Amino acid sequence: MTVIAMGGGGFSLEESSWMDDFVLAQANPRGTRPKVAFLGTASGESENYVLRFHRAFARRDCAAVDVSLFRRTAEDLRSLLLAQDVVYVGGGNTANMLAVWRVHGVDRILSEAHARGTVLAGVSAGAMCWFEGGVTDSFGDLAVFEDGLALLPGGFCPHYDEPGRRELFHTWATRPDARPRSGYAADNGAAVVLPSAGAAPFVVSTTPNAGGYRVTVDDAGRVVEERLQARLLP
Repeated sequence: MTVIAMGGGGFSLEESSWMDDFVLAQANPRGTRPKVAFLGTASGESENYVLRFHRAFARRDCAAVDVSLFRRTAEDLRSLLLAQDVVYVGGGNTANMLAVWRVHGVDRILSEAHARGTVLAGVSAGAMCWFEGGVTDSFGDLAVFEDGLALLPGGFCPHYDEPGRRELFHTWATRPDARPRSGYAADNGAAVVLPSAGAAPFVVSTTPNAGGYRVTVDDAGRVVEERLQARLLP
């Protein structure tokens, strides 16, 4: 049931392998090599992106596979995805990714995988998708997005240290046409880790300045931003 929401990092953005090593370490493969599936839907399954995934995970003691929906060959996506210990979702266009997932029923499969205890990890679009919504540039300019999978309540903002994202996420949290919202955010190089029910969220980062945050709204309607204590990898 663990979700690892990266603001930006992992094999697609960093030279170090620390974030991806951490993702694998969260899997519980019951004494076997962890199985990891990559969904590159948000990038249109960029060949370069998929290649970088395989290069990164070929160096690790795991069984890695990429799952294509644009050039689909797997008839039974459910069996394929539910057999994984980790589902790793790449960055790109969040709105397009979710639309394609819903056409193929991947949204329902991932909900089932989450309930079964599969580690769900992702960067940027692959981090925000697990929540109700957040901040995206799927439509060009930065915009509020409210059509996530909602496996986790509230919202998520990746790339929180980039211009305009923090301000828009705070606006999303206090929108007058909706209930006050809460959520999480992560800078590039940081990930918010949301473990199984009952365990407190925490942050891991690959650089000292990268942070993860809990964002809430107080009774007066003011945004409260709490920087969570981070563990510096490795």
